[in-house]
Amino acid sequence: MNLSPWELVVFNFHDVILLMTAMQCLLFALLLCFTNNNYAMSTFFLAGFLCAHALIPLNELILWGAEFKVLARAHWPNLYFTLGMAYYVDGPLLFLCIKSLVFRDFTIKRFEWLHLLPFLCYCGFIWIAFYSHPIATRLDMLNSEIFVYSDHYVLVELCSKVLRIGYAVACFILLSRYAHRLQDTHSNMEKAHISWLRRLVIGIFVVMLSEALLVVTKTVSFEHEIYSYIGLSGYYASFVLVNLLVFTAVRYFGIFEQVIEEIPVKKSSTEKFLQPEMATKVDSEIRANKIFMDPDLTLDTLADALGIIPRDLSTLINRHFGINFYEFINRYRIEEAKRMLLSAEYKTTTITDIYLAVGFNSKSVFYTFFKKLEGVTPSQCRQTAEQKPII
Repeated sequence: MNLSPWELVVFNFHDVILLMTAMQCLLFALLLCFTNNNYAMSTFFLAGFLCAHALIPLNELILWGAEFKVLARAHWPNLYFTLGMAYYVDGPLLFLCIKSLVFRDFTIKRFEWLHLLPFLCYCGFIWIAFYSHPIATRLDMLNSEIFVYSDHYVLVELCSKVLRIGYAVACFILLSRYAHRLQDTHSNMEKAHISWLRRLVIGIFVVMLSEALLVVTKTVSFEHEIYSYIGLSGYYASFVLVNLLVFTAVRYFGIFEQVIEEIPVKKSSTEKFLQPEMATKVDSEIRANKIFMDPDLTLDTLADALGIIPRDLSTLINRHFGINFYEFINRYRIEEAKRMLLSAEYKTTTITDIYLAVGFNSKSVFYTFFKKLEGVTPSQCRQTAEQKPII
């Protein structure tokens, strides 16, 4: 009895995971596009990343699916290697997604189009090495699998995996730049929600690294079980990461603290910010009005309160005091917290109430700063005050 292609059992459980990953990516991409009421560029880039990422498991199914690859060769031979282009676009899309998410003034510049160069090179390679041959030759190359194990294809495939690893590293560097820039503009970083994004980038990096190792196994005599283990682990990890990426993106993208990219300051304009008179005036006004006690204090709000241009205030803090805005404000908070801890007026006030009163939102950050600047913990500081004899 002859069965149609749609009546055959062509998926095992591992293939179903690949298919589910592809379907989830496409559905989540549509969801993000339809719910992007603010037309945020980062959301569109994320949707593009998910669409590209949906093609990757489908490409794996066509190439390596236990039964599906036989069906694909018989009915859809022209799909071979066309979906592989996703390996060259998902990395750039993830990078641009994060860049547009963290930088408020992000725009697509001319050099951003260079991200497409590897993709174009891949298309040219596949056309010359595979699609330029007659259909009969191509089918023979597919059935014998001599093309996918050829040196030039394995090299191109390895380059694509290394390129994706490079983009994952670039994303991590970008987040480090963002965290550094955030300290120049914010006095509290707890609302930045950067830790989840770092963990996801690390997870994506691990998956991409495993895929690169999988390509390396083609050139080294590994046992088949090890080859399968690496591949299957990547499939399941990718499925989990897609879910985490979307659910966390829905939760945090709309409230992400954006910053502007660092603006270079002309040397001629920095000299006036080295004047001690201006620094003394800023210091005295901050102390007199206790502006630092505002937990949501930013560079813009402080500059507005002092009547100074934000960029000029940032330059003053960096050039004269030699620290960033984050440390600059928290030093005032530690000084005020120490005064309260040593004061009899606040003897019954808990340490938690004190660090919240001076502007800290995190106990761990408060204790870390206090220990760094005072050399003792807040509890030890209070105990020292209590042990002093009354004269």
